[in-house]
Amino acid sequence: MGSGHSSSGLLRLVVVIWVDDQIAQDLDGGGVDITSENSRTSAYHESMEPLSEEQTVKIVAMAMDLAREGRTAELLEFVDHGLPVDSQDGEGNTALMLAAYRGHPETVRALLERGADVDLCNNRGQSPIAGALFKGEDEVVTVLLAAGADLDAGTPSARAAAEMFGRGHLLE
Repeated sequence: MGSGHSSSGLLRLVVVIWVDDQIAQDLDGGGVDITSENSRTSAYHESMEPLSEEQTVKIVAMAMDLAREGRTAELLEFVDHGLPVDSQDGEGNTALMLAAYRGHPETVRALLERGADVDLCNNRGQSPIAGALFKGEDEVVTVLLAAGADLDAGTPSARAAAEMFGRGHLLE
């Protein structure tokens, strides 16, 4: 699992508010009553146990899917209720990286407003801005540049990616 979060660092509230049917079944087996809104709220107040590693992986995966899909409001619910904004999946990708790569400038802006690290590279050394350049996501590149993205971070760097793919004009 990537760095950037720990199971004890995630608030139980994330699980209580955002559970899909599969996660709900998994958690229900763990003794948390998730059948009604009131019981969900009381479960949070009564049980501050840290998430298991398996639960943490599932929550992070759900958040990464929301980032890929540009479902900003739903993703922000996770972040605003305790998911560290720079949580990483098993490949070291952050929500910012995935939103940038998939061309979701609104999601990128929102994550940056919540303190996402504009230069945090994944396990392959790729930065969000290099990914956006590779995919030709001009608006995302503009947002990341405005946030101070380091054009020399990662491998290949944003400068090298822009040169390779004929997008150097985006960096001027």
